[in-house]
Amino acid sequence: MSSRRQTDHLERTASVHRQMELFSARVSDIMNESDTVKKLRLEVSHPDFSVRAGQWVDFFIPGVDTVGGFSICSSPGLLQREGVIELAVKYTCHPPAHWIHTKCSVDSQVAVRVGGNFYFDPQPSDPVVDLLLIAGGVGINPLYSILLHAADLLRQTHGHRYTPGRTHLCYSAKNTKELLFKNTIIDICHERPDKFSCDFHVTQQSSDIEQELQPYTINGRISEKELQRYVDPEHTLCYLCGPPPMIEKVSSDLKRVGLSEDKILFEKWW
Repeated sequence: MSSRRQTDHLERTASVHRQMELFSARVSDIMNESDTVKKLRLEVSHPDFSVRAGQWVDFFIPGVDTVGGFSICSSPGLLQREGVIELAVKYTCHPPAHWIHTKCSVDSQVAVRVGGNFYFDPQPSDPVVDLLLIAGGVGINPLYSILLHAADLLRQTHGHRYTPGRTHLCYSAKNTKELLFKNTIIDICHERPDKFSCDFHVTQQSSDIEQELQPYTINGRISEKELQRYVDPEHTLCYLCGPPPMIEKVSSDLKRVGLSEDKILFEKWW
């Protein structure tokens, strides 16, 4: 996420639905997800706190005037099971991201408020859809949450539940080092190859692609021809997140291959 998007986060999202209540959160772990991205694990113990796959949080830091806006990259199931959410935040000079990378530590206290209309929260009676998830750069965060949620739904074996159809992820980054969560994504595809598949795209790879990633990795941008392979106009629902130029190009390609506008859901990260 770049500075421009976050500088105006509250202003840009003023008309977007969000929870009214702020919830206290404790940083329980910090990990390096890549050279430029830190993953934050936040413990939120309040019983009223809830999230949907794909949503973001307003991020309030004591002593920092600027409010951050970060997509949740964990599944709702992680919150239900362990009382935590996870955020993956790229380094920038923007005050909230800079604080996370330079001052945040385990046991730091922050506050969060959940918002966003971009989410996947199917109900048991909803018709089955095939998901096409298309991510550019750190736009992977909400789509990774949706991918994890689909996997959780398929693992449930009790009660009246929603069973997702197939899920395909197209994920584009500059190089393989910047492909976040790649190992877990591949593990999910191995666990249920009948339900999950993925393609990684690298646009500025200067070194050889690692052997274990070669079966999944394509040099170059996501093409209309590739999208056509995964679009069924009747059953596909597409979630798209990335920089605005990418969203405009991919949305046009999707419409050209027959996907109607109401089945293309997107969130732009500036």
